[in-house]
Amino acid sequence: MAVLDVSGLTMSFADKKLYENASFQLEKGEHMGVVGQNGAGKSTLIKILIGTELPVAGQIKWQKNTKIGYLDQYVDIPHGMTLIEFLHTAFSQLYKINDEMNQLYSDYATSLDDQLLTKAGRLQEKLDANNFYEVETEIERVMSGLGLNEIGKDHVVSEMSGGQRSKIILAKMLLEKPDVILLDEPTNYLDTAHIEWLIDYLNDFTGAAMIISHDYDFLERVTNSIVDVAFGKITKYRGSFQQAMRQKEERKETQQREYEKQQETIEKAERFIRKNKAGSKSTMAKSREKMLARMDRIDPPSDNLKATFKFPYENTGSANALRVTELAVGYGRPLLKPVTFSMTMGEKLLLTGFNGVGKSTLIKSILGKIPSLAGKATFSPSAIVNYFDQDLEWDDPTLTPLQTIQNLFPTMLPKTIRQRLAGAGINAANTQKSLHLLSGGEQTKVKLAILELTPSNFLVMDEPTNHLDDETKEGLKRALQQFPGNLILVSHEASFTDGWLDKVLNVEKLSLKERK
Repeated sequence: MAVLDVSGLTMSFADKKLYENASFQLEKGEHMGVVGQNGAGKSTLIKILIGTELPVAGQIKWQKNTKIGYLDQYVDIPHGMTLIEFLHTAFSQLYKINDEMNQLYSDYATSLDDQLLTKAGRLQEKLDANNFYEVETEIERVMSGLGLNEIGKDHVVSEMSGGQRSKIILAKMLLEKPDVILLDEPTNYLDTAHIEWLIDYLNDFTGAAMIISHDYDFLERVTNSIVDVAFGKITKYRGSFQQAMRQKEERKETQQREYEKQQETIEKAERFIRKNKAGSKSTMAKSREKMLARMDRIDPPSDNLKATFKFPYENTGSANALRVTELAVGYGRPLLKPVTFSMTMGEKLLLTGFNGVGKSTLIKSILGKIPSLAGKATFSPSAIVNYFDQDLEWDDPTLTPLQTIQNLFPTMLPKTIRQRLAGAGINAANTQKSLHLLSGGEQTKVKLAILELTPSNFLVMDEPTNHLDDETKEGLKRALQQFPGNLILVSHEASFTDGWLDKVLNVEKLSLKERK
């Protein structure tokens, strides 16, 4: 039985058509992966399903009384609210019933009105049926599973990083126990252990789910169907991610054969028309013209837009690139044991460790963006550093990518900027859209394009693959491998980092916080 029925769905922005006349169903208990390139319309599809975006055409029908849980990264959280207070809002209705029940018991003690006692008893039954007295245990279970204990129960939400905020919003959504879960890139800010916990949670979840992700290993383990959003179509495949991709490849090969066969027919007909248009067989030629006019043309299989990157290199005259000596980092108190390491020219270093351990803090301290508590970090005098910050924050998110880069490089020709954005996988329509209207992957591509416009000899990249599709990740990996200079890379994706970096620094082993 379908909990969701999508029919005749058409959506477009300006001159870009995302999908046309698309239809699919989400069945009860089905766990559906949603895949496609950055900008294909995956996040927009979720927004249409929850009603925050209106499609050009089509119908969205949810089964009556379906409780939908959506991982909304931009949910409004009251200023000053702590992590634990926010998680308690998942049970706000139960707390309200509990307060009402306690008031009835209090009133009964004064009036001895049995009706009050009866009403209180009914509310007590509601609380028992919803496991109200297990709420704190359930909150602890989810906090532990998603690594929220490292953040701290009393940490104010407004002071959290984007990654921490995403984790607590996910936690609240899971605690609400919806009938259907809609997740948009849930693994972006989770380390391996927490991803494993989420996999177990989803595999035990009996409701339906739709999960957008570029982490294909994750999708393989938690889904039993896939919808592929590509080239104006939404195509549903049954089975695991790998089975879906095999079906997609088979469909592509069939389409290629049919396309080639039709092209032969068209070419043969056109030759006949050219040869006989004015001769004795002109009637037959006209008949073939009409046949071609009525023919439903088969498109050739489209290849995904492939992003390519090249980070320009500025020569350095020094053999020693960076020396970090007894560096203590943190906010008020140290997060890590004092850090000491050095890098010679051309070396590439990977920083690993669970989310929240202090990798980003270490990087920012090395770069001098936040003050260190002790020790020092010294770059070579000839070092020119380019830094990729994982947070998608802009000075003015209402500006377009074109305007943003033009402000950074006032003398650069618009044509040059468009070419660089196109090389990063940003199409012409999206160069003219406000940054806040772009998907996370498209914004990441804009940030990478900006890095390419400044020559350097030292790249510092903090989780650059978050939000990126597989094709773009491969393009970025090639560019980082080919870069002759130094690299400090933070990444939780083994498939991206395996086998090509010179050194690994496990920040987790330097942590001064106990991991639960």
